[in-house]
Amino acid sequence: MPKLDILVLPAHPDDAELYCSGTIAKHLAMGKKVGIADLTQGELGTRGTIEIRREEAARSAKVLGLTIRENVGLSDGYFVNDKHHQLKVIEVIRKYQPDIVIASAILDRHPDHARAAELVEQACFYSGLRKIKTVSAENTAQEAWRPKLILNFIQDTHIKPDILIDITAYWPQKVASIREFKSQFYNPDWVDEPQTYISSPEFMEVAEARAREFGRAIKVKYAEGFTSKRLFGVDNLFNLI
Repeated sequence: MPKLDILVLPAHPDDAELYCSGTIAKHLAMGKKVGIADLTQGELGTRGTIEIRREEAARSAKVLGLTIRENVGLSDGYFVNDKHHQLKVIEVIRKYQPDIVIASAILDRHPDHARAAELVEQACFYSGLRKIKTVSAENTAQEAWRPKLILNFIQDTHIKPDILIDITAYWPQKVASIREFKSQFYNPDWVDEPQTYISSPEFMEVAEARAREFGRAIKVKYAEGFTSKRLFGVDNLFNLI
């Protein structure tokens, strides 16, 4: 398995596409290795099925050009931050040895998101402890590994970002990756299906407005925002302008 530069660990398939796929595409274009390991299959979603969402995730991965995409297989809505679930996430972190991990929002309307953020943060720390033993799919011992940086994307609830990434050049690719989740977002072919909070045309309009808002803050058209518990420093004030 390839060592990844960035591993995204969102709660549900389509979370990464909605909230950080521009950043993913940008770093892939830089030659970085980037992958997504969705924590759950989104099986509690009102629309679609596990099989449909698996196919959608695979198509979206091709649009983005991901290095890898897999599913951790935790239970949607019912995963918790305990030893069992931490070990599942640790196995994935050690498998890909990412330098940067991007996780779900630290606060959001969907309770899975903040819970996933906490689970991933603690798993990243424990993954660096050698006395915690895990094995690979081939039943070989995994080496301890701790990512150098954890970031959290911003979802439905507005949170002031610590970092903004210009994704203007990658906005069309981001939209195309989101559109692959035809069961979840506005799709005229699914008008007979139950309508949800995220399936209305207005939801995508709000998503674009958020990207424009973040972009305006750094004088670009579109941006994605992230929070971090770590402080960042520069040695030259002119690096900030």
